[in-house]
Amino acid sequence: MKSPDRGNSGFWNMLRQGGVPSAIASVMGGATAQQMAFIRSLMREQRRPELLHISLNRLETVIFDLETTGFRAQQGDEILSIGALKVDGCRILEDRHFYTLVQAKRPVPQHIIELTGITQQMIDEAPPLMEGLHGFMHFVGDRVLVAHASAHDKSFLNAALWKTSKVNLRHRVIDTMMLARWLEPNRQSYALDELLAERGISIEGRHHALGDAKMTAKLWVSYMKEITAGQKAETLGDLYACLSHA
Repeated sequence: MKSPDRGNSGFWNMLRQGGVPSAIASVMGGATAQQMAFIRSLMREQRRPELLHISLNRLETVIFDLETTGFRAQQGDEILSIGALKVDGCRILEDRHFYTLVQAKRPVPQHIIELTGITQQMIDEAPPLMEGLHGFMHFVGDRVLVAHASAHDKSFLNAALWKTSKVNLRHRVIDTMMLARWLEPNRQSYALDELLAERGISIEGRHHALGDAKMTAKLWVSYMKEITAGQKAETLGDLYACLSHA
């Protein structure tokens, strides 16, 4: 076996000492290394048990949505855009929002262009995935994540986090669809459009990541007001317990 070239000794030392992610980061540059380090550090700090005792009225969340090239992250579909905004308790922080397009290697299908308005040129000129993902995770911090039909979004976030930083999402995630199933178990449909209409929430900017996040935030707040007013749950731990029996 040929010994490593001396010029690459820094890479091989990093590989031995810090593992593959650190070695890759050292080759890709300082900015990428810092972004990767931040994401990996943030994931280590999640799942704190004291979070379960926080009152729902004081719970700090980030409601988010992704637009993607398709529905199968494990088969190569990729994130196209990320939209999110912050909510404190039942108060939507309208000025605290995040949105970015990100580069994808898979071409944008025509039906996705028609659905989202995201063109191939927009994606070709977008920031790299690592940059967009780092910006989003910095925006999230240690807040609880909320999404509608969250399994889709979690699978894509996990794929992106593993691809860029070799970590999995560690944040707690609450699904507004699961909340709807618990609060309204006899509904025929739990599609976002129908739930929004049921709650009198205007449907605007549909299939735009930030637009969908804003509407989901209003749905989340509507559910939180119903839950806390009816004393169905007082803390995040209570809410998880209720959802586990839904």
